[in-house]
Amino acid sequence: MLSRHTQGNLTWIDCVSPSPAEVRSLIAEFTVDPLIAEELLLPSFKPKVERRGNVVYVILHFPILHNAHQQHEQEIDFLIGKNFLITSRFLAMDPLHSFAKSFEVKNVLASTSTATHGGHLFVTMTRNLYVALLNECDTLDRRLRDIEEHIFAGEERNMVARLSHVGRLIHDFRQSFLAHREMLDSFEPVGARFFGPEFSYYVHDLLGACDRIQRRLENLRDSLGEMRETNNSLLSTKQNEIMKTLTVLAFVFLPLTFITGLFGMNTVHIPIVGNAYDFWIVLSGMSIIAIGCFVYFRYKDWL
Repeated sequence: MLSRHTQGNLTWIDCVSPSPAEVRSLIAEFTVDPLIAEELLLPSFKPKVERRGNVVYVILHFPILHNAHQQHEQEIDFLIGKNFLITSRFLAMDPLHSFAKSFEVKNVLASTSTATHGGHLFVTMTRNLYVALLNECDTLDRRLRDIEEHIFAGEERNMVARLSHVGRLIHDFRQSFLAHREMLDSFEPVGARFFGPEFSYYVHDLLGACDRIQRRLENLRDSLGEMRETNNSLLSTKQNEIMKTLTVLAFVFLPLTFITGLFGMNTVHIPIVGNAYDFWIVLSGMSIIAIGCFVYFRYKDWL
């Protein structure tokens, strides 16, 4: 499906799972290298930046944290020309949907009076995508804070699975975003030669946004690690307390078991046994021993 948006002399065409016929029509309309058509129709597992004739071809992968598909990242192919930008992807993305609405009301480039080519459009679009990623980082941070509250509310066991789930999201986020810095570094000289030296300023702005996301991800990973250690420590402490209590109880019942076994021997002459109230005498002795052990353990602060 193709969506065409225009603003002044700029044209943005957004392709969502384009058909071969749609790709061929774009290649013919904008005189793009035909070899690019094959790459637009199939997913690419590696990002890239290269100039091909009259376009700069950029492939970036963006993390997906909330979707119904079993995918952790979304590929976007950018064909950046002098007066056009073509984006191709396989899934819908809310940031690009919002960007299209802003583009239609001519608010996208309101802060950039020199937006005269597709490079400025690419920078503005990518900056919007990065803002969406920063919002995702805020969402992950809130989830970690919620988990922290549950940890200190005594729900350490239930938080193990939730910590693992958030840890997987952060890991997938970092892996998808890892190559962005390198790709933007490669894009800067290519863009400067294609659009002019002043274009480096706009790429530096993107690099700053990219660095902010990477720092947020590192902070999230550090917070996750500390939270896991805290959760594991609290779990271990609880388990140690349980084991200590069970050990003390076993030690309390050890002499009682010994007495029970002693008086249960099949011998002819057993003291106390056979006398009046022999059962209560033995039971009282066992109770005194149990209470004595309990008082001693409390005195030693073992209970």
